[in-house]
Amino acid sequence: MRLVGLDRIRAAGEKLEGIARRTPLEHSRVLGEACRGEVHLKCENLQRTGSFKLRGGYVRLAGLDAGRRATGVVAASAGNHAQGVALAASLLGIRSTVFMPERAPLPKVAATKAYGAEVRLHGAVLGEALEAARAHADATGAEFIHPFDHPDIIAGQGTVGTEILEQLPDVRTVVVPAGGGGLVSGIAAAVKAEHPQVRVLAVQAEQAAAWPPSLAAGKPVALLDTQRTMADGIAVPAPSELTFAHVSELVDDVLTVGEEALSRALLLCLERAKLVVEPAGVAAVAGLLEHPEQFGSPTAVVLSGGNIDPLLMLQLIQHGMTSAGRYLSLRVRLPDRPGSLAGLLARLGALSANVIDIEHSRIAGALALGEVDVEISLETRGPEHREQVFSELEAAGFVVVARR
Repeated sequence: MRLVGLDRIRAAGEKLEGIARRTPLEHSRVLGEACRGEVHLKCENLQRTGSFKLRGGYVRLAGLDAGRRATGVVAASAGNHAQGVALAASLLGIRSTVFMPERAPLPKVAATKAYGAEVRLHGAVLGEALEAARAHADATGAEFIHPFDHPDIIAGQGTVGTEILEQLPDVRTVVVPAGGGGLVSGIAAAVKAEHPQVRVLAVQAEQAAAWPPSLAAGKPVALLDTQRTMADGIAVPAPSELTFAHVSELVDDVLTVGEEALSRALLLCLERAKLVVEPAGVAAVAGLLEHPEQFGSPTAVVLSGGNIDPLLMLQLIQHGMTSAGRYLSLRVRLPDRPGSLAGLLARLGALSANVIDIEHSRIAGALALGEVDVEISLETRGPEHREQVFSELEAAGFVVVARR
């Protein structure tokens, strides 16, 4: 199968002049310390529509002839591809219809509509929305715009790679989030054409990782379940033949990361880099934190998107702080008499533990007469402080019956 070449990627870059932003490549001291090297963040979360998807979407639509433009385009997406196609279609004067799962985050649905698409909610999962989009294309003649299975899509995404080479000419490693593989295929095609010695690494959420079994089998292998990860943007059941050809030939390795690593990476980007990144978009950062030995310096880490539901962000911040050892939840059994709770709180204050939530109960089944349970959630400074709080409470005579 013929791979996308550098000439095609450069031609895509010309089409994107004035359309896609040349996103910044920001130096990250904290990540550099983590892997003992120089690390830069390629901020596609700051791209128009909040992700890299506009690049490939625009190049794909710009390549349609007048007849195919007249019949309109249709796509299926949980969010980022939807917004990229919607904006690209609006810029080119093409009618667009986007099918999204019924439970798609409301901010992504609203944004897709605001970019000019007709949004139709269909099915519980993306696969059902995809089937509906294909049926619509068959019924109306609209051009189906696949999120990654087309050379123009890969060429457009490859412009991220050419920008990295221009911004960091001595780069040694490029790390990319991977779902269906359109982004990493394009970046690898661009990078390897000019600098074959540069390592290109893909990172997947381990609970939706179709690439390792596919590469082991020598062909695309579909997963039965990709719905268990917070990184929904890269929860793709299987690569395509086209992206498989690119990744198997051009990508040096595929790493996987767990849910806790994703949440810690998201929190790190928010706290230390002041960047809002969605769970799928932060996968490459999680890969660097989990596998620091894999990266030669300087490293470019792609933040592929920043479209995150605010409610989900609140949950993920709490999850990330828990994973980082900065939350401590305790159930403490106290004598049911005046001053007991005040004594516990005074001791926690002396230990500099910040109380987030507290619940006082006299009716738990395990309680004896004259006892109460206090469920208390604390913010700590990290794992060492967390252990100090726990051990000093016990040393002071408090009965801790549960912790997490």
